Formats: sequence, C-alpha cells, structure tokens
Amino acid sequence: MSAERKIGFIGFGAMARPMAANLRKAGYEVAAYTPSGKGDDQTEMFPSARALAEWCDVLVPCVPNDAALRKSLYGDDGAFAGLARGALVLNTSTVSPDCAEEVAKAGDDRGLAVLDTPMSGSTPEAEAGTLVMLVGGPDEQVERARPILKAVGKAVIHTGGAASAARVKLVVNGIMGGTLAIIAEAVAYGLSSGVDRDVLFDALAQVAVISPHHQRKLKMAKAREFPSQFPTRLMAKDMGLLIDDARAVKSFAPALAVAAQSLCLATKRHADEDYSALIGAMERSVVNTP
Repeated sequence: MSAERKIGFIGFGAMARPMAANLRKAGYEVAAYTPSGKGDDQTEMFPSARALAEWCDVLVPCVPNDAALRKSLYGDDGAFAGLARGALVLNTSTVSPDCAEEVAKAGDDRGLAVLDTPMSGSTPEAEAGTLVMLVGGPDEQVERARPILKAVGKAVIHTGGAASAARVKLVVNGIMGGTLAIIAEAVAYGLSSGVDRDVLFDALAQVAVISPHHQRKLKMAKAREFPSQFPTRLMAKDMGLLIDDARAVKSFAPALAVAAQSLCLATKRHADEDYSALIGAMERSVVNTP
C-alpha cells in the first residue's frame, strides 16, 4: 500500500462513495468536501476544499464538469491553496482535454503532481472495485499513484502525458453513447414495424453484437425503469466535450455528432435518469406507450 494514507475526495456522489468504500477496505483513511455538505456516516466532511486539502496526502476531485473542477481547485478557498508542495492530485473527473492540461500545468506551477485519472465503468463497477483507471501524466507519478488506483480498479492504464487519459475517456464514452443511440434507433424501428416488444428485447438479450454494458441498458429499457448508473446529463456533457475536441483537432465525427444530438431527446425530461432513457424516449416517439 502507498505510504500516502489520507485521501480526500472533492465531490462525493454516486461514483466517489463506492470508491471511498473500497479505499477504506484497502486500509486508507478517507474524507471529503462537497458544496452541499452531504456525505455518509463513515466519512468526515470538511467545510471547504482548502480545509480538506490541508488534511489529505492525496486529493481526488470527482466533479461533473470543467467549471466545477476549476471552482474546487482555484482561489483562496480552493484545494490548491491548501495542498502541501509535492502532494498528489488524481483528477477522476471527466473534463475537457483543455481543462485537464490547464489543471496539470497549474498544479505543476505550484509544485504539485497532478494526473488526469478518469475511470471507465459505472456504479456497479465502482462498487465491485472493477473500474478501469485511465492515467495521464509522468511515469514516476503514475507509479506513485498505482497502489491507490488498484484499490478501486481492476486495471490501471497509463495513456501518456497530461490530458491523454481525458482524451481516451472521451473515446470510450463516445463509443458508449454512439452505440446506445444506434440501439435506441434500431429498437424504435423494430417496435414501429410491429415486432412484439418482449420478443424484441428477449432477442437482443441473447445476441453477441450487444456488449454486456449495453445489455444492462436494454434490461432497463425493457422494464421502462432507468436507475441512474450514468445520468443522461453527464453522458450528454461528455458527448459534447468529444465533439468540441474533435472539431479542435479536425477529426471527422459525423455519427458521433448525430448521437450527441440524439441524447438531447432524453436530456430534457430524463436528465438525472440513466442515459439508457434514450431508448425509452425513442420508443415513446414511435409507439403509443406510457
């Protein structure tokens, strides 16, 4: 186990809480800061990001977007003001590559070791400790972080320099979101053409072309229940980040752009439900369902 024992989470939502539980099982101390002050019975909550940073050896931001990350790190009450020189920052937030690079540079300017470490996986993987941890940054700092990351994940993949992990995460989520959009359209076609609903969903549950991840999404859609393993608003945000960066690097991504727009169909009414709610939204668009 790492000699750095005290781990502080900024943001303590659906992914951070099970990660914290697995870190405790591995022998680490865990505390957190959230603007709302909400935590759990086992976790000490600090009054500010700076106060948390003054306590911890390793800081783990786990926030929803660029703006939230910048707000938590910068300023007099931000975490960077409280971290000791040389402290390790594992940024698990899914943010734009530009933001990941900016934060890494800002940390370096302050003598901090900042890695972008977004995870691949949803709440079931976070609970089981089987996330895939993507890591961007210098080799020596990746090795320093590896014991901590192995406590929450089944694999640690060093993707390259700063912001490389942020880009790989967008690739992963682009495949997830793009594939889900295709599934939703195909299901809507099947239902619109008169295929029996149960027959259609039961068939899709058996075929090899549907990944285990998307099998879970189809199971939700069949039940018309979308518990939030990955909220629609966050998937829509990630698809937007991908399209923005694809434009910036002049990468041709028309299918991903259409998928990003398709998610808008679900975001307005199902922002906090799982992103598989797009399948339900597409079903309602072609069939008279509740």
